[in-house]
Amino acid sequence: MRKVTGPRSNRNKGGFTRRAVGRAFAGLLVAGRARAGAPVRVGSKDDTEGALLGNLILFALRRAGIPVEDRLGLGPTRIIRTALIEGAIDIYPEYTGNSAFFFNLQTDPVWRDLQAGYERARSLDLQRNRLVWLPPAPANNTWAIALRQAFAAQNGLATMADFARWVNSGGKLLLAASAEFVESPAALPTFEAVYGFRLTASQIISLAGGNTAATLRAAAEGISGVNAAMAYSTDGALAALNMVILSDTKKAQVVYAPAPVARQAVLDAYPSAANLLAAVFRGLDTVTLQRLNARIAVDGEEAGQVARAFLKEKGLA
Repeated sequence: MRKVTGPRSNRNKGGFTRRAVGRAFAGLLVAGRARAGAPVRVGSKDDTEGALLGNLILFALRRAGIPVEDRLGLGPTRIIRTALIEGAIDIYPEYTGNSAFFFNLQTDPVWRDLQAGYERARSLDLQRNRLVWLPPAPANNTWAIALRQAFAAQNGLATMADFARWVNSGGKLLLAASAEFVESPAALPTFEAVYGFRLTASQIISLAGGNTAATLRAAAEGISGVNAAMAYSTDGALAALNMVILSDTKKAQVVYAPAPVARQAVLDAYPSAANLLAAVFRGLDTVTLQRLNARIAVDGEEAGQVARAFLKEKGLA
């Protein structure tokens, strides 16, 4: 995967021009203002967590008697974001940290705080696009470094500060990571700068793709001596592979908290939707998302089935 040049999906980056985006959902646009009785077109990105979150929105609205139309799996960030702005869909789950790219504010430290980043995203999108960010989940799907549980315990490694001290004291390390994680200023170089360590080329296996399933499995099984892996904080494979995330106590990384984003006109037409979806996302902390993602990515369950079970478990279905 290439270096960061645009907003993150859970596993993808969009690389589409506006013209290509238009072609991708040509025929989806519906003119006019949303009205009560019209179906709410629910979209999502084309990745595991996008499918989970999109289904949660879809089923929660349907259960509440709000008519819905399934537009899940529409595409990566650029496709789905443009579809929302141009009225091809009405709502989809997005990450607060992606607003840094949407509004060209990548260097603003506000994105490293969940609540402050959410408030900035909410204010900017409402003013400029009449889009409403509903309350985010108390979760963070951000860059992370993961270790085997036993290895972390053996070496007293729980935080990135612990990791930095261990590396600087000569700890034997081989990190499996995507080229993007290694090269992007926002990823490994930020960790190194904030925590005061530096990995050499001999301590990194850089993969062309960004599939964390490959990096996590390499570390979990010690393939080619790998004992650390690039990960996303809500990866479903973490628990299944007995891996743990090193805590980013100094907030080096941008917070990517998932939240529903909807057109204002749709929430005006269905005012009960806001509180309903706030209740759904309130129950999605990082550990819960790891568990739900694992049921899809590791156990092979269908995303809609997992979403329905979660809503039932929380008394929301």
